[in-house]
Amino acid sequence: MIDKYIEKAKILLEALPYIQKFSGKTIVIKYGGAAMENKELQKLVATDIVLLKFVGINPVLVHGGGKEITSWLDKLNIKTEFIDGLRNTSQEAMEVTEMVLTGKVNKEIVGLINSAGGNAIGLSGKDGNMIQGEKIDEKKYGFAGNVTKINPNIILDTIAKGYIPVISTVAVNENNETLNINADYVASDIAISIQAEKLIYLSNVEGILNEKKEIIKQIIAEDAETLIKNGTISGGMIPKINSCLESIHGGVNNVHIISGEITHSILLELFTDFGIGTMIKKKE
Repeated sequence: MIDKYIEKAKILLEALPYIQKFSGKTIVIKYGGAAMENKELQKLVATDIVLLKFVGINPVLVHGGGKEITSWLDKLNIKTEFIDGLRNTSQEAMEVTEMVLTGKVNKEIVGLINSAGGNAIGLSGKDGNMIQGEKIDEKKYGFAGNVTKINPNIILDTIAKGYIPVISTVAVNENNETLNINADYVASDIAISIQAEKLIYLSNVEGILNEKKEIIKQIIAEDAETLIKNGTISGGMIPKINSCLESIHGGVNNVHIISGEITHSILLELFTDFGIGTMIKKKE
């Protein structure tokens, strides 16, 4: 019986140097995929976030909510379509998107973190003009946009007061129109703007795979770029990896891609020698 508890003590000791290293640092987590859709995983992610805060790390959560948006658009009989992987967002669809992301998904995440013992505050990109953007191509994509500027002050103030920011990715443009922006890119831009220590993508993929379909544990940014050029990284992974590389080039030390389908994946990646996903880092 005692052996089981000794093993737990060893696990804590393995985590200690990582806790010491990251205490006081800010980590941006892009929350998506199965971890957002499975009720049990939602609770576990919330618990992991709270643990990070209690060991001195400042987590910032950035989330999307594509499936929830599609579900509500269907319920309201509002047509939605994807072009080149981007949602063609009409004015009517944009109104629903904002309501779902900021009024439902965001507050559910905040509630889960608070129920787990944390102290989270829900924000949208419109709060304090945090996320400013522009339309990509109104005729083709409607109110889908790109980030033009991040105002980090409200994020930094929220962290300084001891709260966990939970950010939905709607933005505003110079005409005060609301835009829907891809959460991967928002997370990258936010991580750069607050000079985060790390950016973690919690998604449905286990990491970057090599030619043999094996997970690459660590890779430098330049080698990841080569994998895109030679076709090893392809399809929907390309924009995700490009957002990772943007973060690295913008000053974020490391970017991690991990599977949200694995229980406590954030803790396993950050606090164990083994890790579970891919870490992209600067060239040493």
